[in-house]
Amino acid sequence: MKRFYLIVFILIFFSPTLSFQNIRKANWGFFAHQKINRLAVFTLPPEMITFYKHHIQYITENAVNPDRRRYAVDYEAPRHYIDLDVYGDSAVYKMPRSWNDAVEKFTEDTLQAYGIVPWHVHFVTYQLTEAFKNNNAEDILRYSADLGHYIADANVPLHTTKNYNGQLTGQYGIHGFWESRLPELYSNEYDFFIGKAEYVDNTQFAIWNAVKDAHLALDSVFGFEKKLTEKMADDRKYSSELRGNVNVKVYSRDFSKAYHDLLNHQVERRMKNSIKMVGDFWFTAWVNAGQPDLDILIDERAIFSTEEFIPQDKGEELRIHESGVQN
Repeated sequence: MKRFYLIVFILIFFSPTLSFQNIRKANWGFFAHQKINRLAVFTLPPEMITFYKHHIQYITENAVNPDRRRYAVDYEAPRHYIDLDVYGDSAVYKMPRSWNDAVEKFTEDTLQAYGIVPWHVHFVTYQLTEAFKNNNAEDILRYSADLGHYIADANVPLHTTKNYNGQLTGQYGIHGFWESRLPELYSNEYDFFIGKAEYVDNTQFAIWNAVKDAHLALDSVFGFEKKLTEKMADDRKYSSELRGNVNVKVYSRDFSKAYHDLLNHQVERRMKNSIKMVGDFWFTAWVNAGQPDLDILIDERAIFSTEEFIPQDKGEELRIHESGVQN
């Protein structure tokens, strides 16, 4: 049975001919996650960049591992989002920044039910720091790739609301539209000059500030899409494109451009903030570990294992972030 699931996994994730229309492709999309991790490498100082550039293929390709784990382990999904609106008005300002304080106030079951991304970023930062202290190249690479993913998710507005895919406002499909379709169409036009990684005095507060900024962008995300939808009929809003050898329904290029223009560089800003923050957190973990010599680890490599991605046969329904649109 495990062998069967492994074959299915390989077919799904590595075949270029399969359509992803009916597969849940969550968070920024594979394209954006990989781009964010890759570009973050170039923010690092000389003491780190040689090691990270040597392993840039691993850092890039494995940026999507947390998404793949969503299909396999039941504890993974809440690590990608936080539904702030379920906690009431001004929750983004009032939520406890400390995990222990949050558990005491809301219980762990409640937090897990509505997402834990900012707290999990803080935890993975700790794991990366320990990996640096232990000179464990495999863990350094694995936690670096994972941390980049979770930080990027925390910067996505639609990862901070219970209306994560517009399903509550008749805007189904907006999640993948904002975080996959728009970056794939327009990121080549973005200015990704980020600058150098900087030390973060308090990573816990920093990731919460990113979540706050993302959450405050939701009015524009929903409002501009609704405004355009009222002006453009479905035959202008949607089109079909060939993905592999399958025609799939997508947001049209005209609608995408109009929406992208109304957002006024919002997607670009969130991507750039993600890249800078990933580099900053990698650098901070390294400094807090005592700035170990990474050059002695350069020939070590992380082994890509598919075992943690083999789906569990539980029949559990996962939170859906569609990259396509409703047919």
